[in-house]
Amino acid sequence: MCSSVIQVEVIIPTQTKYLDLIGSIGEHIARELDKFSGDREALAYHLNLVLTEATINAIKHGTLTKPDDTVRITINIHENELNIKVYDHGQGFDLESVQLPDFDHPKEGGMGIFFIRTLMDSVTYTRQGDCNVLEIIKYLS
Repeated sequence: MCSSVIQVEVIIPTQTKYLDLIGSIGEHIARELDKFSGDREALAYHLNLVLTEATINAIKHGTLTKPDDTVRITINIHENELNIKVYDHGQGFDLESVQLPDFDHPKEGGMGIFFIRTLMDSVTYTRQGDCNVLEIIKYLS
């Protein structure tokens, strides 16, 4: 894989007040992608949603033991790929066991992974050292 054209790393406290910041970073990146030929406004909205959902999950589920913990988000843009990684220190979960939402009886929450999987091209969740890593890939061509 070629080196990153753009690389962004953000480390935030596990507080939801930073979600707007994370979402807006995704929006700005989408609008500045030189080689993306698709709908930039749609991509901006999708990245805002995906980054916000992934970060809220990391805050809610990944830091139950240490309230002063942080969430790290990295965004790497390569020639034809946007790679997002969200790192947390929680106990983790099995991505494959996440059920589809009940659309007939929707409830508050539980839609984040569905949105991420629907809007992006690849989603994986692995343990790396002392962190869990949600890796999200969107192909740009």
